[in-house]
Amino acid sequence: MQNQKSTPRYIAVMAMFVAVSFVSVLISKVIPNVAGFLSYEPKDALIVIAGFIFGPLSCVIVSALVSLIEMLTISSTGLYGFLMNVVASCAFSVPAAWIYTRRRNQKSAILGLLIGMLCMTASMLIWNYIITPFYMGVPRETVAGMLATVFLPFNLIKSGINAGLALLLYKPIVTALRSADLVAQPASGKKGRISLGFTLFALAVLVTFVLLLLVMLGVI
Repeated sequence: MQNQKSTPRYIAVMAMFVAVSFVSVLISKVIPNVAGFLSYEPKDALIVIAGFIFGPLSCVIVSALVSLIEMLTISSTGLYGFLMNVVASCAFSVPAAWIYTRRRNQKSAILGLLIGMLCMTASMLIWNYIITPFYMGVPRETVAGMLATVFLPFNLIKSGINAGLALLLYKPIVTALRSADLVAQPASGKKGRISLGFTLFALAVLVTFVLLLLVMLGVI
């Protein structure tokens, strides 16, 4: 799939991922914020799928473009928000895509997403500690007190939901793109099938983290 990166098809598919990711950001605005400023967005699930198809660099490109469009249109956090969005999305998607593209199978997808969840959660603890006091206008001690109780669970839950979504959506999306001749068929010529067990596992991951988000929001 890497040889498509200079073709119009690659550009078209990447543009589609950017557009759909931004639409997902718009839709997510109906979800209440955690702690008044932390918002769940499903775009990382789409970004990591782009990386599963084309490789880690595609994650960086889609992350940067979606975050730039968001900053120029609907965001009120300016460059701080842009930076945090890019770091969060890349921390989740790049490790996952790198691991999966080394060996394209279900175990690699699960391992990559798990590593991505941990990388995103850890990086957001560090970056929120450094950056949040500037754009929130609060003392660093206040942010430090929120690391374990707010930022850690929120980012773990957010990345867990997106991992579940990516596991569920990757196969239908890549199959549709192959059917439209926008993405190359596997080199082996064999079409992998998603087992019922794998689908149920992905659903269990998604439902678990969605319920945890609802608990954090005080809905249940």
